[in-house]
Amino acid sequence: MPNVYEIVTEQVIKQLESGVAPWRKPWRCEPPANLVSGKEYRGINPFLLASQGYGSRFWLSFNQAKKLGGHVRKGEKSSLVTFWNIGEEKIIKNAEGKDRKSKPILLRYYSVFNIEQTEGIADKLGLGNASPRVPNIEQCEAIVSGMPNAPRMEQDGRAWYRPSTDSVGMPSKSLFGTAEEYYSTLYHELTHSTGHASRVGREGIEQLNTFGSESYSKEELIAEMVAAFLCGCVGIAPATIQNSASYLQHWITRLRGDSKLLVSAASAAQKAADYIRGTSAHSNTESEVA
Repeated sequence: MPNVYEIVTEQVIKQLESGVAPWRKPWRCEPPANLVSGKEYRGINPFLLASQGYGSRFWLSFNQAKKLGGHVRKGEKSSLVTFWNIGEEKIIKNAEGKDRKSKPILLRYYSVFNIEQTEGIADKLGLGNASPRVPNIEQCEAIVSGMPNAPRMEQDGRAWYRPSTDSVGMPSKSLFGTAEEYYSTLYHELTHSTGHASRVGREGIEQLNTFGSESYSKEELIAEMVAAFLCGCVGIAPATIQNSASYLQHWITRLRGDSKLLVSAASAAQKAADYIRGTSAHSNTESEVA
């Protein structure tokens, strides 16, 4: 029986095989959220839900729909949401016979439906379909200027992050075709900088990883996810990498070789996005809506 990592990975691989990378399709308005708790979904969940193509940001479980006096329409298919189930702390003995504390943390999942898949709820609560968010370039710049302990910026002909000098190189904004291309590229490079020890810190970021290596691939996936997340927050489309056949095949191969890569990268991406936005990290359990 497949575990949760394998279930999530297989779902994403199916989208990759259809020609779409889920992290290249962020929400068109605000990030997906649970209708009852009001909490935004985190980690891999925004990408799993946003890629389903519904106009509303609100999701709820089958039982939540019933409690609100509505119901899920017959024949509608649910979407998967993951959460971390944290067990009770126990005292166990290690290999040397010494006691140590252990708290089991398991990845679980449950099913949710978009409010557009329900009846008797949206109208009663005054929730219509979400309108596409208007791109706000001022907000794009506010994310950059508001990043705490930001790396040093340098003018360069290429976009890069150099760990040894903790600096980001970027071409002039005027050299990009659109402001969206500029900011999505800048967000990508700023994400790499969050791996520095003075910020979030990610293993291997301060070493020169070989192109195509496992650590390089994970770091690039993290940067792609954060760029898409930040672009979604301000209503612009990420434009750093196209969904080319070779690009998609690369990720299919990587994900098939490591079922935990996707969830692990999404967790690291969430921490990086929180840091860039200057928001406090909080639990990613989502257990209250299970």
